[in-house]
Amino acid sequence: MCGIVAYTGNKPASPILLDGLRGLEYRGYDSVGMYISGYGAFRTVGTVQNLADSLPSSLFGTTGIAHTRWATHGPPAHKNTHPHTDPTKKIWLVHNGMIENYQELRDLLEKKGNVFTSDTDSEVLAHLIAKEYEVEKKLSDAVSSALTQVRGSYGIAVIATDDPETVVLASLGSPMAIGVKDGEYLMASDITPMRRHTSNVVYLKDGEYAVVNKAGYSIYSTDHRKMTRKPKLLQKELEEFQTTPSHSHSMIKEILEIPSALENAARGRIVLNEGNTKLKGLEDYTPELRNIDHIVIVGCGSSYYAGLIGKLLIEDYAGIRADVAYGSEFCNRPILNAPSKTAFLAISQSGETADIITALKQAKRVGMLTIGIVNVVGSTIAKEIDTGVFNHAGPEIGITSTKAFVSQLEILTLIALFLGRLRGISQARGAELVMEVQRLPDKARSILAKRDKIKELAEKYLGYDDFLFMGREYNIATAYEGALKLKKVSYVHAEGFPGGEIKHGPIAMINEIFPTIAIMPSDSTYSAMYKDVEELKKLHGGILAIATEGNLDVRVLADDVFYIPDTKHCLTPILANIPLQLFAYYTGILRGFNEEKVRDTVKIFATSS
Repeated sequence: MCGIVAYTGNKPASPILLDGLRGLEYRGYDSVGMYISGYGAFRTVGTVQNLADSLPSSLFGTTGIAHTRWATHGPPAHKNTHPHTDPTKKIWLVHNGMIENYQELRDLLEKKGNVFTSDTDSEVLAHLIAKEYEVEKKLSDAVSSALTQVRGSYGIAVIATDDPETVVLASLGSPMAIGVKDGEYLMASDITPMRRHTSNVVYLKDGEYAVVNKAGYSIYSTDHRKMTRKPKLLQKELEEFQTTPSHSHSMIKEILEIPSALENAARGRIVLNEGNTKLKGLEDYTPELRNIDHIVIVGCGSSYYAGLIGKLLIEDYAGIRADVAYGSEFCNRPILNAPSKTAFLAISQSGETADIITALKQAKRVGMLTIGIVNVVGSTIAKEIDTGVFNHAGPEIGITSTKAFVSQLEILTLIALFLGRLRGISQARGAELVMEVQRLPDKARSILAKRDKIKELAEKYLGYDDFLFMGREYNIATAYEGALKLKKVSYVHAEGFPGGEIKHGPIAMINEIFPTIAIMPSDSTYSAMYKDVEELKKLHGGILAIATEGNLDVRVLADDVFYIPDTKHCLTPILANIPLQLFAYYTGILRGFNEEKVRDTVKIFATSS
């Protein structure tokens, strides 16, 4: 992984490719490179700017491919940076995905005399295509023939030096798209790099390959049938994103956009007088949804924690048993419930999370109804699911999810109520919930208006290198997510635990240099949380409490308190996560870290070499 961009047209390719690479930076990467037809390859370990600084000024080629890499096979190194080539330097390739049988293919090629210069599976693919090119004499046929020998996933862009103005693309389990403009074609692994250049996009389907040159594009199926596919118009919601002068980082910009994200997630989806939600995609599957008695929620990272909260919402409001699985683990476990009575609910901001896509395909194979909560329209998951709900949160570029995570929680609330109303919960109970959902944006604004208080708390706790986060019931996942955010953007050790579990081990770690952040709203869990925190207080560990406005009692216990507005118990994670996101952000900034370049972390884990 991590990102591909390619161009052919009438303009110099390098500035367009660099702009596209910058659009892919949010995905995370450790090295970057490009190939320009007629000029050769340029690679560097480090940033896109490093690559830009290393390019010659006289670089006028009008066709090229480029790549941001996140190391999977082979460490970050110049030799492992894309583009890759074959020994004759006739084939140049960039690749996302993972070739599962690359070692087997490499061994076969080495026996034929091929010498490899990198540790990657992508170079193996370049060598394999070159071997086929010697036989096929046509690049698209060589690519197609080579890919029949491959097991795994791939999104590739390939150029042959003797056909320098043609780019061949192929996709299987790793997306590729073609942006169409008069006489120009900008190709990429996601639509972000295309936004400045065109609003017309053609998506490749799994198993397809495409031939693109200045004259146009042609798409072919696995069996070489030419496919007819017109460009689709990019959604208006995919507006240009930029960190503005007043927001030095995407993360803080997107935290401040949470109220709007909450409004957008609920817009047109609440029917107050019916105490219900209007989710058109789910309405189309009402008979199937009435029939299910089990939901499996699948996510990775923050979306997994959203799923833990979604499980409680669905069980509380719909009375349907729900389980939560990591995307990476779903396929490893037996399916114990009848697939026809089980729904699969995927949660992914990007819609491109490889582990979730793999799980989704397995769910479809066994006959589950597949549902998605996705932010990116046109993404792989959005196209593969039977039905779903879009976040409409707008582009989220920060490496760690903020506004999209919070909007996922709101959408899970709406889905839980929709399912509950199908099963007969009262209009009054539904109206009570949606009325409170409508108040969330303003309550979020009131929290953000006090962000300077969080910054002061981050300064106060700056000297600590270990944190315990804890909560109960709905806010167990808030504790997990708060700990994840802190370690992800500030590199501070943090752990999240249920409040009732601290006495089973975590309490042994608490002392005067190991503070606790306790999520303790004034709800049915408050009394138990108070007792949990009392135990920690005896050990002289500092206590920062996230509590409900008006609760003065907590001040006796906690060293510091940040207040959030009162809301329904099941909605407190939506509000409580906001100060935790701010705390992580300010801690990272105060420690001198760049929130745009979180080390060893990617926004979209789609696998590549």
